Amino acid sequence: MIASEGRYWIEGLRKRWIFSDALKAFCFSAAAAVVVSAIAAYFFAAGWLFVLLLFVLIFTGTSLWMKYWTISAAQVSKFIDDQFPEVEQSSWLLLESAENLTMLQRLQAERVNNVLAGKKLSDAPWKQLLLPVLVLLAALGIYFAISSFDGKAGDDKFKAGGNKILPAIVKENIPAEISAYTISINPPAYTGKESRTQQQFTITAEAGALLKWTLETSTAVEHMNLLFNNSEMVSLKPNGDRSSWVASRTVDKSGFYQVVLNGKKSDYYQIEVIPDRPVAIKLTSPAQHSTIDIGQPQQFDLKLLLNDDYGISDASISATMASGKGEAVSFKEKKIALNASINNQKMLRITQRINLRDLGMKPGDELYFYINAKDNHGQLSRSDTYFISIQDTTELMSLAGIDNGVNLVPEYFRSQRQLIMDTEKLLKEKSTLSETEFKTKSNNLGIDQKMLRLRYGKFLGEEEETNIGGGHTEEKEGKHAEGKDEHGHEAEQHAEAVEFGNTQAIMDQYAHKHDTSEDATFFEPALKAQLKATLNEMWSAELRLRTYEPQQALPFEYKALRLLKDLQQKSRAYVAKTTFKTSPIKMEKRLTGDLAEIKGLQSSSKSTSSNQSAPVLKSALTMLEGRKAGMPAMTGDLAVLLQAQQQLAAAASVSPSKYLAALQSAKKVLASWKGGNPASVDLAAMQKGLSLLLGAESALPVQLSGRSNDLSKSYFKQLNRMR
Repeated sequence: MIASEGRYWIEGLRKRWIFSDALKAFCFSAAAAVVVSAIAAYFFAAGWLFVLLLFVLIFTGTSLWMKYWTISAAQVSKFIDDQFPEVEQSSWLLLESAENLTMLQRLQAERVNNVLAGKKLSDAPWKQLLLPVLVLLAALGIYFAISSFDGKAGDDKFKAGGNKILPAIVKENIPAEISAYTISINPPAYTGKESRTQQQFTITAEAGALLKWTLETSTAVEHMNLLFNNSEMVSLKPNGDRSSWVASRTVDKSGFYQVVLNGKKSDYYQIEVIPDRPVAIKLTSPAQHSTIDIGQPQQFDLKLLLNDDYGISDASISATMASGKGEAVSFKEKKIALNASINNQKMLRITQRINLRDLGMKPGDELYFYINAKDNHGQLSRSDTYFISIQDTTELMSLAGIDNGVNLVPEYFRSQRQLIMDTEKLLKEKSTLSETEFKTKSNNLGIDQKMLRLRYGKFLGEEEETNIGGGHTEEKEGKHAEGKDEHGHEAEQHAEAVEFGNTQAIMDQYAHKHDTSEDATFFEPALKAQLKATLNEMWSAELRLRTYEPQQALPFEYKALRLLKDLQQKSRAYVAKTTFKTSPIKMEKRLTGDLAEIKGLQSSSKSTSSNQSAPVLKSALTMLEGRKAGMPAMTGDLAVLLQAQQQLAAAASVSPSKYLAALQSAKKVLASWKGGNPASVDLAAMQKGLSLLLGAESALPVQLSGRSNDLSKSYFKQLNRMR
């Protein structure tokens, strides 16, 4: 075989290109998977299984896009011709069979074979890997940066089910007697979270978690306790030599605690409890009040989003169907299952189409429904109630109420009903009519709808067709087509030229005038807006009829009729009863009643206690401000500051994140109030906490003075004399 060595050389380079492109795809896929997984692990607690699955998907997609396995020897031959001029664009000869080559081609093939045999395989495939490797290294750097963002190693983020709560690092003052300590947190089983340990006294735990303190002291201690919220004491159990102490407690609410060693209290340590919230329900479709008009499908799309902290165990639709009217209304309750598999997901997005006919509903019925959801802790939640009503054609087409004594509505207000009947008749006869007859009748109905729309426009001061709805292109073109010759167009263009530059015409577009046709009506603004909406529906119906689509025009015709009937009721006049006569008022007794027995609004116990503590808090703030200004301590200061500290302790037991720092500073201020100078930082922190506790004061009603009351009486007496 001719040029076998050169052919092997080309095949080796082809395999090197394939392997190089595969490594290139691997690097880019791994970089994308690492970055996306790091972000997902930080926000959504994704594990290594997610990383592997994401990498496989990205690598598969990248490989299908690159198709590196399809690299052929002919493509490699073109690369050789471009990179090695000595082959003289003849490397393709090595790929051909000797029987297909001429004598000159064989000689040239032998020459190319000798050239390639003396060369090493090209390093170009490896050089293209520089950029993918750099991208992969940058992705790994991003991964470690995100993983160590909160001070923890990146591997902690990617543990299976990685839903650990990593506490924030807090600087704490630990009693000198404690040599080592560990706090174990065991979340409730329904949370699905693993137990964890930490080396700090500040605790963030789930509601219902079991906390276990393990403390070791450098010397033997007589007794050791944990004081919670300055009120509840929990004793720690010692070992034989009383140097290792253990205690456990279940926490359900936030607060603070102290470690008490032989009667000596430590600093305050915060306990932040993460509550288990019920399932959050959000409906994006349908609207809370929806009406299904005539011609629309009797169904609606339900778009639902459920969110929970730890998992959703159940969700369903509670529906109530109402049918009938007056005393004959009947209700039927039904539970509708959701078409989704619920298995403790934290987030569930559901889209479901509900057919009202399948529920047994008919025109005139109403559906009331809400969503029930339960989380894996058994907490129930429900959404707001939503209303779906099906428009009743029987009531809409009835003539009830037209022959009443009071009827201010002209006769042609009811011609919309006839248009609906004619449209439905045309749809029934469609199969028996030719296409030309059907289009003619549909167009005639559109003309009738147009005439009715023009009549209604007169009630809004729109005397001509172009004013209705701002004018429509179709109407304008029709008007131009009727009897306007070339001279008419020239006159119109001349009028437009004269109008250009007219200051008054420009001002008319923006000025508010009271004699315009828009405001020259007998309707209230609400009725006028509804009548405009009716004209819009008529225009939409006319558009469908004129374009030979009567089936699509029916919903707009029915809606226009419903708006008209509503206008008909609102336009009725009601005369008030005129035989009632009130008793005359004795002016000498006016405003002379005794108000002594009338008591003001009773305040709640919470506001009463707040009002009682306000003077203490204000006095404490005044003392702190004076101490910052350099004033000496007075005799009764400590008693007032102690009461203020008690108020801070009560507030910190409810909201430790807000008041615990102020309570800690208050403890330092009280310790150094007389003997030394409190630090300005502690004074400012205590002032801030007391200001938050005091809150913004609201103005309270005060009783008028006697002088003011006498003046009022004298004023009214003078008025009576003048009468």
